[in-house]
Amino acid sequence: MNFISIFDVIGPEMIGPSSSHTAGAAEIARMARKLFSSQPVSVIFTLYGSFAKTYRGHGTDKALLGGIQGFAPDDVRIRQAFEIADKSGLKYEFKIDDEGDGGHPNTADILLTDKDGKTLFIRGWSIGGGKIKIVKINNIKVEFTGEYSTIIVKQDDKPGVIAHLSTCLANHNVNIAFMRLFREAKGLTAYTIIESDEQIPREILEEIKSHEYIKNTTLIQV
Repeated sequence: MNFISIFDVIGPEMIGPSSSHTAGAAEIARMARKLFSSQPVSVIFTLYGSFAKTYRGHGTDKALLGGIQGFAPDDVRIRQAFEIADKSGLKYEFKIDDEGDGGHPNTADILLTDKDGKTLFIRGWSIGGGKIKIVKINNIKVEFTGEYSTIIVKQDDKPGVIAHLSTCLANHNVNIAFMRLFREAKGLTAYTIIESDEQIPREILEEIKSHEYIKNTTLIQV
């Protein structure tokens, strides 16, 4: 039997009527923004399932657009997310996919683009109570929630990378809660997701990036 806390019953602090359709949507988009190393100039949201059916009535569109601009689920600026985006020059588009299967009733795909044409694709699920799961980065299936202090490492799938990561973590006394490798195919691009139940020191990122096969690192603190 899974443990359910009183906070799962009450739900998160938020702007909007639904922890799944509003708070969760904002968190998916905010996570996508954290993972994008550039300043986005445009964003395309593709919605599936329940998100697609009720996104206007439940404020999912405002929540997603607010989250991309860095607004937390309880940030009152979510109410003016469209106006703020227009003022900043951020271009946005919402698409509905009635036939596709995002893998969960509350699925959002997010495609971010910066001024140089660099892109990032994220797929996220809102799994209830304001909680989320990121299940795809670009064309690689991943799995993490953002509930832990997390390092996302983009790398070439080559021998020695995992050993290097383990050494870096040991050097900084990081206690690993979860560490998983997700890859496109053998020898191609891969992501290592490292989650810790304590704050991961930011200075570890430079040590991690010193390896020749590490392409990018992102630290998500809770």
